[in-house]
Amino acid sequence: MRKIPFSVQILLGLALGVAFGFVARSNDLSWLTSTLHTVGSLFIQLLKLAVPPLVFTAIVVSVVSLRGVANAARLAVKTLMWFGITALIAVSIGIGLGLLVNPGRGVTLDVGAAAPPKNTGSWTDFLTGIVPTNPVGAFVEGNVLQIVFLALVVGAAALLVGDAAEPFVALNRSLLEIVQKALWWVIRLAPIGTLGLIGNAVASYGWDLLAPLAKFTTAVYVGCALVLFVVYPLVLILAGRLNPLRFFAGAWPAIELAFVSRSSVGTMPVTQRSVERLGVPREYASFAVPFGATTKMDGCAAIYPALAAIFVAQVFGVHLGVTDYLLIAFVSVVGSAATAGLTGAIVMLTLTLSTLGLPLAGAGLLLAIDPILDMIRTATNVAGQALVPTVVAAREGTLDRAAYDAAGRRDLTDPEPVAETRPDLSPAPAPA
Repeated sequence: MRKIPFSVQILLGLALGVAFGFVARSNDLSWLTSTLHTVGSLFIQLLKLAVPPLVFTAIVVSVVSLRGVANAARLAVKTLMWFGITALIAVSIGIGLGLLVNPGRGVTLDVGAAAPPKNTGSWTDFLTGIVPTNPVGAFVEGNVLQIVFLALVVGAAALLVGDAAEPFVALNRSLLEIVQKALWWVIRLAPIGTLGLIGNAVASYGWDLLAPLAKFTTAVYVGCALVLFVVYPLVLILAGRLNPLRFFAGAWPAIELAFVSRSSVGTMPVTQRSVERLGVPREYASFAVPFGATTKMDGCAAIYPALAAIFVAQVFGVHLGVTDYLLIAFVSVVGSAATAGLTGAIVMLTLTLSTLGLPLAGAGLLLAIDPILDMIRTATNVAGQALVPTVVAAREGTLDRAAYDAAGRRDLTDPEPVAETRPDLSPAPAPA
């Protein structure tokens, strides 16, 4: 199998999953559906198992590594700025598309039977939920947002302490290497996980279930495709003077894995390796990618909640005004950390609905098809997480252009390490 490129293996798993799913649904083979569900669930559980230690150690190490980066504060600010700019463009596309297609108009669903999802979000919950009452509990419960907060605080403290904190930092570096190695073993199982996840989706979600929500599902996929293949290439060309084809060649393995795994954090090692092979300096990539994997969510936190809010408002007959659309944009840009890089975007959706005063039960109408929507949302998230550090490095003059032009010519599962030779991180004049 090592002779077959990893991307091809994923595509083979995808094709086989669709085939097995159709066979299971057409012949009512419950045992096959159950097997596909088990295989896919085990793959997701293995990814989630690595999330708490991966997020904590990666962020601690990335914050401390900023000590050796020239103008680290400016890089961090520019990264956040581009996170916000691209999120604002994405949510604008979501709102515009929603107003154009009216995804909830004419939809006949049993609104009375809809119930709020078990996990809901509000601004109070979001703000108070950032700080854990028990640091151990954050890891036990897998609360990524709280783990991110702890990691940022600990990393900043270690950065200020200096040499005295070096043993602790060295321990985190070692743990990070161990977790990433174990996670790469899981990632190599992605073709099999893809087969199970896609097969179960096809077997479980037939046209009978999708038909009432076909317009909404199409709108989400079209919106994500516009951001992926129109907005991002334009940002690469106009802001970074970069060839979009080379970017997608280098980042495609991460985008592809994100589509099937539905986990930005689980895809993070592939995303970081992709970004480094695109020529982004390792010191900067080790900060921007982990940070983006927990906060940069153009699919889950921008396009999807905008379209979903319009859908829910139309289904329940609630009129939305200009102020409401501005609130959707604000929530999407500011509150995207609520999704925290895990599968699903229900917390972000309920945060948006509660801000607008829409019925939280509306989110329950979309739960049935959420896995199908989450695939394209997560792929969009990860593409944005790779895009921003690439563009920032290009504008700062630290991007290795030769590596960028050669991106995509090597398999991401190749065990050979990325070349350590990187350009100086000192700033250069940004392109006009």
